[in-house]
Amino acid sequence: MLNLQQLQHCFHHPKQPGQSTQLCFDLSVEAGDIVALVGPSGAGKSTLLAMVAGFLTPESGTLTVNGQPICQLHPANRPLSILFQEHNLFPHLSVYENIALGLSPALKLNNEEKEHVVVAAAKVGLQSYLERLPEQLSGGQRQRVALARCLIRQRPLLLLDEPFSALDPALRKEMLELVRKLAREQNTTVLMVTHSPEDALKIADKCAFIYQGTVKVFGPCQDVLTSPSDPALKRYLGE
Repeated sequence: MLNLQQLQHCFHHPKQPGQSTQLCFDLSVEAGDIVALVGPSGAGKSTLLAMVAGFLTPESGTLTVNGQPICQLHPANRPLSILFQEHNLFPHLSVYENIALGLSPALKLNNEEKEHVVVAAAKVGLQSYLERLPEQLSGGQRQRVALARCLIRQRPLLLLDEPFSALDPALRKEMLELVRKLAREQNTTVLMVTHSPEDALKIADKCAFIYQGTVKVFGPCQDVLTSPSDPALKRYLGE
């Protein structure tokens, strides 16, 4: 479903003039899979996600979704949605309007689309909060609104850039379970950056260990994180 072949980017270190790191990613993700990207800070997890999203242009290599190259597509035209750590809600718009933006930036919806907004809010447990403004919501509720806005777009790929890392552990677990449930219902493929192996085990089918700009280990999440054999992965997990 998602295929990266020799997708390369050269990262120049801003605090070390003349120093650079070459990143090169190979990764193949099947439709409906939830894949966690784990690894030390600076390994290239966010860079990989940024190239898939279109925020960063790779210097070479191929990137396809369902067999179609997407490198030339503007981020807004790619067949994906992305959820950040910052929920990116518009403070002057209601919960209903923030979700509706996923269907129409101009908020011009027909009756069927309006119903879709209500259903999306219900799926994330916010059907009774539709008239509220973001400032009237908790942090977890704001992330639920952002998640509903992503899912209502019905894109086949969902990118998660540590969206729940600021939430307390119980709420984070709840949100991960919600993402897993909704992704299964819509057959959405998920690529999630996380610093938490525990979070990866809660939600992911597969796990990619990113190390020094490459996908060093990739496989079933349980195998990768509970029975590591790669020395760098063992160090990362503290074993």
